[in-house]
Amino acid sequence: MTTAGDAHGHTHRLDLTDATVREWDATVVAADPERGVVLDRSAFYPGGGGQPPDEGVLLWGGVRTRIAGTRRGDELYLVPVEGDPVPPPGTAVRGALDDERRTALMRTHSGLHVLTGVVLRDFGAKVTGGNMEPLTARMDFDLAEVPADFKDRVAEAVNAEIAADRRIEVRTLPRAEAYAIPDLIRTATDLLPPDIEEVRIVDIVGLDLQADGGTHVASTAMVGRVEVVKMENKGRGFRRLRIRVV
Repeated sequence: MTTAGDAHGHTHRLDLTDATVREWDATVVAADPERGVVLDRSAFYPGGGGQPPDEGVLLWGGVRTRIAGTRRGDELYLVPVEGDPVPPPGTAVRGALDDERRTALMRTHSGLHVLTGVVLRDFGAKVTGGNMEPLTARMDFDLAEVPADFKDRVAEAVNAEIAADRRIEVRTLPRAEAYAIPDLIRTATDLLPPDIEEVRIVDIVGLDLQADGGTHVASTAMVGRVEVVKMENKGRGFRRLRIRVV
């Protein structure tokens, strides 16, 4: 899953400290018709770790600029829908996220953390990859032996943890302190960039603790219910679980 600091270029990342923010005031720092718009403050999640970027709008001077995604570079660029006007530098704007999409992605991402926590706890398997869209996702695991009832056991355990209404807390730790936590890096390969000095931690209290830069709901009960739709054997211990959040 994702790892991140608290800023990107000139943009202060509101989404890293408060995933409930849906509207906010900001100022345009830079604008380019090709690359996009840079704000001084933004709640748009830029995408990463399998979680897609947010969509939404910028409102300014009676104009609405739709944001279709983001582009990373030295700055965090918000990419307008083709043909929409681009606010010039210095413009005061009101940002707003597509709430339904963001909330669905938060539920899905938190559900995946419950899934990875259960599979590590019950089967000792780490993650090798994953991807999500609103309310649907896949997660890949390194698991040599799979019981015949694996899919059903995972689904039952995941939904029991969701029903337990466990708190989901976010905090940052110095890199050395974070790396002292067993299994903090949940992927089979450590993907944490070497220049990151502080690590953002997502803690499903009593179940799962891992480095992550994405957005999450405040408790497991807010996920809803997870259906394990399919388990695929990809060979050499490569197991793929496809889920749906309902």
